[in-house]
Amino acid sequence: MELIFNRSQKLFSERVRDIIVWGIAIFFIVVLAFPLVALGVKATQDNSGTYIGFRNFIEYLTSPGVLSSFFNTIKVASSTMFITLLLGFIYSYGISRSNIKGKNILKFLILLPIFAPTMLHGISLVYLFGRMGVITTGFFGKFPSLATDINLYGPTGIVISEVIYTLPQAYLIISMALANSDYRLYEAAKTLGTSKVKQFFTITLPSCKYAVFSTATVSFILAFTDFGAPKVVGGNYNVLATDIYKQVIGQQNLGRGAVVSILLLIPAIISFFLEKSLEKKQRDTFNAKSMDYRIETSKFRDLFFYGFCWLIALSILGIFLIATIASFVKMWPYNFEATLNNYKFFDFNGGALQFYKNSILIALLSATLGTIISYLGAYTCLKTETLTPIRNTIKFLAIVPLALPGMVLGLGYIFFFNMNYIQIPFIGLVNNPFNGLYGTLWILVLVNIVHFFSVAFMTASTSLKKLDKEFEIVSLSMGIPWYKTFFNVTLPLTKHTIGEIFIYYFVNCMTTVSAAVFLYTSKTTLASIAMVNLDEVGDQAKAAAMGILIVVTNLFVKAIYEIIKKRYFGRNK
Repeated sequence: MELIFNRSQKLFSERVRDIIVWGIAIFFIVVLAFPLVALGVKATQDNSGTYIGFRNFIEYLTSPGVLSSFFNTIKVASSTMFITLLLGFIYSYGISRSNIKGKNILKFLILLPIFAPTMLHGISLVYLFGRMGVITTGFFGKFPSLATDINLYGPTGIVISEVIYTLPQAYLIISMALANSDYRLYEAAKTLGTSKVKQFFTITLPSCKYAVFSTATVSFILAFTDFGAPKVVGGNYNVLATDIYKQVIGQQNLGRGAVVSILLLIPAIISFFLEKSLEKKQRDTFNAKSMDYRIETSKFRDLFFYGFCWLIALSILGIFLIATIASFVKMWPYNFEATLNNYKFFDFNGGALQFYKNSILIALLSATLGTIISYLGAYTCLKTETLTPIRNTIKFLAIVPLALPGMVLGLGYIFFFNMNYIQIPFIGLVNNPFNGLYGTLWILVLVNIVHFFSVAFMTASTSLKKLDKEFEIVSLSMGIPWYKTFFNVTLPLTKHTIGEIFIYYFVNCMTTVSAAVFLYTSKTTLASIAMVNLDEVGDQAKAAAMGILIVVTNLFVKAIYEIIKKRYFGRNK
């Protein structure tokens, strides 16, 4: 009797795991595959839904200014990539390979842009380098000899804003590669009398080449697809992201918007697969026998990196300080009397701080559900031996969002979830069961989960791969169901990872604009979207105030998490 019970319990637990696998696969087909198919279909239709083939592509590609928009986007993204790579490498090298003081503060300051919408960077640049900016006017005429006009509106402003946006990612990627260098190679080179310069080019750079390429890819894609910075400081300099916005919001031309989305998607996908192909060739250079890098004494080196790193860090801090100051004055630059009026949002979109509350709620829901789905997806893909084709499908779909610009995903959601009927081959038209989600906060939750899923999935997978397989093997041999091992062993050992995934989702959902800009309604306006609307009506002070509110919220949540982690999580053993 006991044997029969154990067999039935084992069969039940396996079926539960299979159901989870199928559920995640169906989830991704609905929220990712279907919207992308709908996007492709809409590109071949006019606004009435009539099939017109490639007419939208031909009309858009032959219209004046299209090629300039495309090449403008390439130019901005390439410039951002090179500048970010150079600054990010030097900054990371200074933190990892020098004895400069204040490293903890420098590490915090370089990551500040992660907690803010990219529009806030642009608004701060306007206050500094705009027509009535602090630097442009020589501190409002007090120091005319210091007045400098950098022609902010256009490629200059966009590139500066994008560099601020992508620099934290560059630092994180490169610093990780530098931290995993094997010091034994440097000891051997030193014994052979190899100079420091030659060590850098023969040991340091080769060990970081994949991190360098990843940095280049990430910064290029982020700058290529960003909407916030070009919206604020782009002026008349058209790029593809603003073209989509104009086609869909300004002209209500959804077919043209789909065409621009596909064009925006091509370079991002090419860069993504190039990075993935090189990643397969990467080999581990740090193992159990490796030695941590030992920083030698060098006053000249430390002096250089001290000056460089603090210059970058203080520049970033200045960007946030200028936005903070501007949000507390009556009317920049004419009336600098202190006021809290910019933080009173009663007269915008109906209701006090409703869009801020929406952002908090949607960020919490997205972070909670996104963490659960990404973690379960990674767990079932790694720990389940059955349903191999389904698990491989999940792995593929989980990585796809990494190459998807947020605006493309948002536009795909419009086309799929707004359809009343779905055309199914050999069956015909059927009611769209997901149409009810359109216009609700749940569609914003779904688009956020999908948009940021790839990094969360890969983070969970990396953490789970580090766990010894013996846990599952011993549990199975003792007849313990997988879910008991999951709750009693796997979850406690990866709780830090779960917390980091939650924070990653929350912060990104608070700052995102592109993924939600086509999907919000008057009742579901987000704080980041409110910044766009406030900037459009010329109220940059309130837009800056909303941006600072988002930054403070993200930093507060991050601080709470760090306290909880330190007090209750302890150390993984």
